[in-house]
Amino acid sequence: MSERQKTLLLTGASRGIGHATVRRFNREGWRVITCSRQPFPEECPWGGGAENHVQIDLANPSDVIEKVEMIRDRLDGKLDALVNNAGISPKGPDGARLNTIDTDLKTWGHVFHVNFFSSVVLARGLKEELAAAKGAVVNVTSIAGNEVHPFAGAAYATSKAALKALTREMAHDFGPLGVRVNAIAPGEIETAILSPGTEKLAEKLPLRRLGQPEEVAATIFFLCSSESSYISGTEIEINGGQHV
Repeated sequence: MSERQKTLLLTGASRGIGHATVRRFNREGWRVITCSRQPFPEECPWGGGAENHVQIDLANPSDVIEKVEMIRDRLDGKLDALVNNAGISPKGPDGARLNTIDTDLKTWGHVFHVNFFSSVVLARGLKEELAAAKGAVVNVTSIAGNEVHPFAGAAYATSKAALKALTREMAHDFGPLGVRVNAIAPGEIETAILSPGTEKLAEKLPLRRLGQPEEVAATIFFLCSSESSYISGTEIEINGGQHV
């Protein structure tokens, strides 16, 4: 009998780290179900197609809960990996950093629903499928969750810090089900949405360069594979030594 094809559910797949993650898992033979606020783009270069895409508004808790049922219908009773990659970081006028004083309450709520609460709802809603596959959850946090960042706003940074703490709690709660939960904290990664001035930050990093989305995707794949079968509850920093 041929080996069962593994399935990944990924939020935030349309660009940057998410896009690289889709390509990596596709190359490894996984089926990838993507989640996005936008419908599946016909010009998208990676495999899967519209039948493996779920249009979902992660900022709307009711929609997330409703779409969990739709996702479950597309599974064979098992989910091998859930990667909570979606994240938003609103800016002020001219791209200004929004601090704790300037960020209005509505923006705080919007950021936390997308960056934090959706991860809870998806993991809890698909708990049985993750357990059936002895699967893995990877939460994408950020270096901004550990230190004040020159570009990342206060709401984004605190939501990522909360997601780091959630990773610890989920590892404790999901572990008895055979489900591993870890996080990755990217630093300055070269994507199309880099803030102006990021290149200057890279000049001061120990490795003296920006990270590549493919390097982050490789770590995500490692944490979802059997190569990391005894790793749970940790956060791996992917930042070229920026945290030192």
